[in-house]
Amino acid sequence: MSVRVLIVDDQALFREALATLLEVQPEIEVVGEAGDGEQAVRLCAELCPDVALMDLRMPVLDGIAATTRLRAEQPGVRVLALTTFDDDEDVFAALRAGAVGYLLKDVSSARLVEALVAAKRGESVLQPSVAAKLVAKVAQLPADPPRASPLSERELEVVRLLADGRSNREIAKTLFLAEGTVKNLVTSVLTKLQVRDRTQAALRAKELGLF
Repeated sequence: MSVRVLIVDDQALFREALATLLEVQPEIEVVGEAGDGEQAVRLCAELCPDVALMDLRMPVLDGIAATTRLRAEQPGVRVLALTTFDDDEDVFAALRAGAVGYLLKDVSSARLVEALVAAKRGESVLQPSVAAKLVAKVAQLPADPPRASPLSERELEVVRLLADGRSNREIAKTLFLAEGTVKNLVTSVLTKLQVRDRTQAALRAKELGLF
């Protein structure tokens, strides 16, 4: 089944070019375009896309505020940030707002399609530079005394790779596991750590002194 995508960007030419690029991909169905966050929230309610491909700096309602509203009003829509900027403030604001991934506009078309498919599954997809920022942020958190780990050794391996921004497919290749097995392990990690997403799992594991 294809991934239903809403493109959200205030530059009409970029939206049109991106739609043309994505529409030829068999995995993707572009269901609409929005020029600002307010329009994006309204269209998500009407069109029910799987993923909103969200620019961050837009008029009327910016991408961060739109992501926050979508998480509250349309939790079934995954937000994948696609922007020109990767400064710390934008990155962490987008992830805190509920974006499942963060990519820059120089990403390759193949990587973008892979990211959209992964986002539909609820997987985190991070630009390498963004993943590095997240790891650095985690490293700055105050270290608590080590506690008994609620995770198995294999789950600990998975959560360490999550902190590096790895997708399920990448984790499967690294650990020589089936992708379905990795998906089950990620679900177990989220449940045991009592968090909603992969980014929060990495942060929670650090807080617990698990790595």
